[in-house]
Amino acid sequence: MEKLGIERRLLTAGKNKGFLDPFSPPNPLQQHYAQKMLNDIHHQFIQVVQKGRGKRLKDKPEIFSGIVWTGQKSIDLGLTDALGSADYVAREIIKAESIVDFTTKESFIERFAKRLGSASTNTLINAGNGWKLQ
Repeated sequence: MEKLGIERRLLTAGKNKGFLDPFSPPNPLQQHYAQKMLNDIHHQFIQVVQKGRGKRLKDKPEIFSGIVWTGQKSIDLGLTDALGSADYVAREIIKAESIVDFTTKESFIERFAKRLGSASTNTLINAGNGWKLQ
């Protein structure tokens, strides 16, 4: 930011309003508080998952390490019961009578504009292949 001539100013009211501001020097008290809060949240998360999964959950320390599991591995660890889509869960598990898809779809005008833009770009590129820079 300094190279660009940008001067940073932090205006706050309250000694912790700039809590963990990434551009301020680290504040050990704030860092300690944030780490304690993260640890508390992680512990609460573990308790909720253990209570919800019960005996299905395997006793493996790596389960709550923050690593990402594949679907099959999550089944092996007892984190999930089966593989399925959101539609499957809605229909078969929740027994939803109707499912509403809120996925936005491009309008005809949006699709046309994209195609027109691609065609124009291709025309310019092809026309420019014969140009020489002086």
